[in-house]
Amino acid sequence: MDFFQTLLITLVIFSVLVMGYVLLSGSGTKKAQKRRVESLRYRHSDSLDAKVDAQFKRAIAARKPKTHKVAGSGSRTEALAMRLNRTGKSWTVTQYLYTSVGIALGVAVVIFALTRAPLLSLGVGLFLGAGLPHFWVGRLISKRTNAFITKFPDGIELLVRGLRSGLPVTETLQIVSTEVPGPVGYEFKSVIDRIKVGKTMEDALQDTADKLGIAEFNFFTITLAIQRETGGNLAETLSNLADVLRKRAQMKLKIRAMSSESKASAYIVGSLPFLVFFAILYINPDYMMTFFTDDRLIVAGLGGGVWMGIGVFIMAKMVNFEI
Repeated sequence: MDFFQTLLITLVIFSVLVMGYVLLSGSGTKKAQKRRVESLRYRHSDSLDAKVDAQFKRAIAARKPKTHKVAGSGSRTEALAMRLNRTGKSWTVTQYLYTSVGIALGVAVVIFALTRAPLLSLGVGLFLGAGLPHFWVGRLISKRTNAFITKFPDGIELLVRGLRSGLPVTETLQIVSTEVPGPVGYEFKSVIDRIKVGKTMEDALQDTADKLGIAEFNFFTITLAIQRETGGNLAETLSNLADVLRKRAQMKLKIRAMSSESKASAYIVGSLPFLVFFAILYINPDYMMTFFTDDRLIVAGLGGGVWMGIGVFIMAKMVNFEI
């Protein structure tokens, strides 16, 4: 075999190897073009959401793990104190307990003076003593929560305007605490006070979120925490959050309007037995007074009232839709 034959065989083998490599892996130019096209496509397509989600997950995984205790999870006393704190009033657990005991004793004494039925007096006194303060505190919490949710998007938009004007986050929080009235300004002022005493912004916001127990404020806290990890346009993110919160509030109003008929039916069905009882008591008091003197009827009446209360509670939960 001469030199030219050897060179030809070598070139053929080398060409086959090169072609095989190109077919298996592709050329560098094509791979570079492919990477550039993919980067441009991801920049302007729905796949950006997946990439952002992956970035958020990496940021959250990179955060230092720390033990976190849910507010109110330690004991019933702590949970009650947290519940009283959510009312916005300066009530203490001791005042709440004294009020409950006072209502129970007062109602029991009045009913016993009217009916001379100790079992009935004790049952109604305990029920009202435990139920009325709990109901009133829940009503105050609901009222304050609704006031907070109503003004919270305005506070976020004020925060967005401050950020777009070049102010830092802590200073814009200070502006929101002074400019927005009601519970929104009060809670943001508490966040600023915690930051001034040395807490980080994330910890201060998390403490306020635990105190309020409002989903909208939890969204706000998570948004700021993720933005501090990943960077980006915080003003645009908060503007989108304010828009989402407004749409969420509109959806709640629509659901309330659509479920109003069912709620009215539940109220009527739940109140009918009690209305009939008092109507018969007014028409024929001698017939109904045995419920206040006979121990068996007293126990039956209390049991029926408890079961009616459970039924009303179940109907209320069935017509109460959360989003």
